[in-house]
Amino acid sequence: MLARLPLAYLLLMAGFATFVLCLAIHRWIGARKLTVAFLVISVACCLGMIAVGANQHQGWNARQMLVLYSFTWIGITIGFFPSRKILLEYSDEWRRGVKRDQYEYPARYPAAVCASVIVMDVLAFILAT
Repeated sequence: MLARLPLAYLLLMAGFATFVLCLAIHRWIGARKLTVAFLVISVACCLGMIAVGANQHQGWNARQMLVLYSFTWIGITIGFFPSRKILLEYSDEWRRGVKRDQYEYPARYPAAVCASVIVMDVLAFILAT
């Protein structure tokens, strides 16, 4: 369904998803180098997903992989939303030079990321086929 859109719209959708994730990372962590690293990693992941999708026996095309990429990145952003306060706290401590022996990251936060990515990927699969 979404894979039938023109390629320009799908590229805009992927660019928007990347922008939202990088903006969230920059807002919650505040490190410019990390934001740039996420941008580079995002572009590499997008190109990698397109290459892997083309080599699968199902033969997913670039349009379908762009839909999957966009939904996955939005799912990651939504999943990190509940942990934004703890990320802000830890990044602020890191900038001030405070070192902890162990950082506590409750199990519900990674579970939220995994759950939102799975839901968004299932939705992307349905909308891309």
